[in-house]
Amino acid sequence: MFSQQRNLWRKSLGSKPALTQILRRNLFASTPSPSPSERPPVLPPFDHQPTPYNKMMADEILKKRKEFLGPSLFYYYQKPLNIVEGKMQYLYDESGKRYLDAFAGIVTVSCGHCHPDIVNAVVEQTKLLQHTTTIYLHHAIVEFAEALASKMPGNLKVVYFVNSGTEANELAMMMARLYTGNLNMIALRNAYHGGSAGTLGLTALHTWKYPIPQGEVHHVMNPNPYRGAFGSDASRYADEVQDHIAYATPGSVAGFIAETFQGVGGAAELAPGYLKLVYDIVHQAGGVCIADEVQSGFGRTGSHYWGFQTQGVIPDIVTMAKGIGNGLPLGAVVTTPEIAQVMSQKIQFNTFGGNPVCSAGGHAVLKVLDKENRQTHCADVGSHLVGRLKELQHKHEIIGDVRGRGLMLGVELVTDRKDKTPAKAETLILFEKLKDLGVLLGKGGLHGNVFRIKPPMCFNKEDADFLVDALDYAISTI
Repeated sequence: MFSQQRNLWRKSLGSKPALTQILRRNLFASTPSPSPSERPPVLPPFDHQPTPYNKMMADEILKKRKEFLGPSLFYYYQKPLNIVEGKMQYLYDESGKRYLDAFAGIVTVSCGHCHPDIVNAVVEQTKLLQHTTTIYLHHAIVEFAEALASKMPGNLKVVYFVNSGTEANELAMMMARLYTGNLNMIALRNAYHGGSAGTLGLTALHTWKYPIPQGEVHHVMNPNPYRGAFGSDASRYADEVQDHIAYATPGSVAGFIAETFQGVGGAAELAPGYLKLVYDIVHQAGGVCIADEVQSGFGRTGSHYWGFQTQGVIPDIVTMAKGIGNGLPLGAVVTTPEIAQVMSQKIQFNTFGGNPVCSAGGHAVLKVLDKENRQTHCADVGSHLVGRLKELQHKHEIIGDVRGRGLMLGVELVTDRKDKTPAKAETLILFEKLKDLGVLLGKGGLHGNVFRIKPPMCFNKEDADFLVDALDYAISTI
């Protein structure tokens, strides 16, 4: 398994010998012993004692995983972690070691691991009724739908519950095609919208795409202020969308879908004003506009409850998942009554969508986010964290870009700030070092050279300081 992982690293590095030498020299070397004044930072104190672990250990799990689970599954780190317990913004491995979770189960744990209010809601509902479908009535699904609809702007009032972001985007794409009578979808390069046969067509990162039919999907230029061809000039990117519709489609489209903050693509925030311009173009071409809020929704950006609100637009359809359930398999599509009506042509049904347990848990998530003022908290802590990361950028040349809002951040590493050469090998080295220091991050971007910082929304300023200090220390040792 280790040799397989090493081969994957080599593939990601390409054939550049300099990067390979850096990897060999640093990744497998022990961290130099710092001087007394350069001791590694220490995790903030946290009042929780993990339960002693007495089940299967990491080596045996990895062996059985290789034998019984699909070979396409990947894991982080040379020696993968066996995470056995979580509490709020922290995780614990089989030995009881504590880690700061700065990736939230891939931007899924919104309120915190095992938040007592959500655990209680799930347990109490499970005691009464674990599952029925929408062929019967149940209060939990309508209470949750009403609460969710109250968070939406405009006439976005009709909710469809599903089980994941992929399902949500599949349903949204079908709605767009049925409502408009058109087939062509437009998505952005560098986007990720799911891994099913349909949503792979919307996704535009080759590392995730299998060689299968991609459907009637067109990928336009990514309006990335850091790497995009036109920088932050939204109008030039919008002009390219107009040209693409004129030259590559029948002149009419079904819809346009975008993440306002590209998650898997490396926390890239779209150029300011881009969505307002493109939404107008798409509407003129007969299409509807879909906002993928799977990662950026529910106040994570701090400045707004939904990512699309940072662009001053109201979509026709909004998809969401991940943070909506704090770890429960839950997703949703919210749209207008007019668009929703098109689904009544046939039977539309989802066995598990909106089941009592997930509905109770999802409703509890909304209540916790409000009660604990998590949007305001994300704005405050995120501003502090961005400030400290930008200070670190001035200190270390390897940090090419610090971007994002609230607790939806990215740090892009480069070997050359002028050419913006992705620091692929160095990112791998730092990834391992940060884990050893007690920080768990995500990686993103086409080249895997962006640290994704998207922790549970209970993450505080002390955690932010520890993360930055750990990153500073790790960079200083390579």
